[in-house]
Amino acid sequence: MTAAVSVHHLTKRFSRVTALADVTFEIPAGSLFGLLGPNGAGKTTLFSVAAGFLRPTEGSVEVLGVDVAEISQLRGRFSMLPQDAAFQGGIPVLEQLVMFGRLNGYSKEEATRRSHDALALVGLDEVAKKSARTLSHGMMKRVVLCQAFLGEPEVILLDEPTSGLDPETARQVRDLIHGLRRDRTIVVSSHNLREIQEICDHAAILDEGRLEVVASMAELTSASFLLRIQLTRPLTEAAEQALLADPEVKRVERTSETELNLELSLASPDGKEGALERIQRILLVDHGLVLRSLHEGASLEARFLEITGGTYDGASAT
Repeated sequence: MTAAVSVHHLTKRFSRVTALADVTFEIPAGSLFGLLGPNGAGKTTLFSVAAGFLRPTEGSVEVLGVDVAEISQLRGRFSMLPQDAAFQGGIPVLEQLVMFGRLNGYSKEEATRRSHDALALVGLDEVAKKSARTLSHGMMKRVVLCQAFLGEPEVILLDEPTSGLDPETARQVRDLIHGLRRDRTIVVSSHNLREIQEICDHAAILDEGRLEVVASMAELTSASFLLRIQLTRPLTEAAEQALLADPEVKRVERTSETELNLELSLASPDGKEGALERIQRILLVDHGLVLRSLHEGASLEARFLEITGGTYDGASAT
C-alpha cells in the first residue's frame, strides 16, 4: 500500500490541553478517507497541522512524501478546504478563483482557464461573473469546493464539506465529491457517519486526541449493527434481560420509557436477519411488547459508539 499521507507520532498541545496525543496512521493513495470523532477529538487540529497552519508539538505529517514543514514544495499538489471557508460577497466568483490559482503559482491566463474548468466540474460555470452574495447556500458550497479542486491537486482535505446543508443539497455535494475523486486522495472530516460510510473506503476514528482505530470501511462495518426500537409501552426488566441473553445483543440502551437502542455484535454479516427475528420474537411473542417502529442504524455508527461511548439518535452520532 502506497501512502499519500503519513502521520508519525503526532502530538499537538495548546498550553495544558493536548489536542492530539501520539497519533500515527497512513492514508492510502487514491482512497476516499473519512476522519471521524466527537467534538474536540482533534480532527480539525490534525487537518490544520497537515495543512501547515499549525506546527506540531512533536511528530510530523508527510504528504506525498514531503514533510509539511516544507509545505511550499507541495504547491499545486495539495489543497485543504476549511469548514468555514467563504468567498467575499461583493466580488465575482471567477475573480476570486483566479486569485487562488495565482497563489498556486499559475499565470493569470492559466489560473483563469483552470477556474473555468473547476466551475464546470461542479456544474456552475454560469455563475463565474456573479458575486458570491447572489448565490444560494448550496450553490456557494459547490463553488467553495472549486477552490479545493482548482488545478490538479493529488491530495485534498475537506473539513465538514456538507455542514449546514439540507439533506438534498448535502447528497448533491456527496455525489460531487465522489465524482471528482478520480485518481486523487480525498480526506473528509465529518460528523455524519452515514455520509462517511456511504462515500469512503477507509476511515480513522479519533477520540480525545487519540487514534482509536484506522481500517478499511469493510473492516469497520463487518460485525457491528444498531437498532433503534420504539415500543407501544415501557420495556420491562424481564424483556431487557431476555434481550441481553441473546448471544448477538451486545448492549441495551434505554433512551426513554418506550424507546431503546440495541447494539448487535454479529458473528457474520449474514447473521443480521436471524438476530432481527429473535429480537422481535422476544419482545412481541415472549413479552407482549408491540413494536411501534424499528429503524436499522448504519454499521459504522455501532463501531463509532462502541469506541467513543456516544449516544445513537437514529440519524448520525456526533
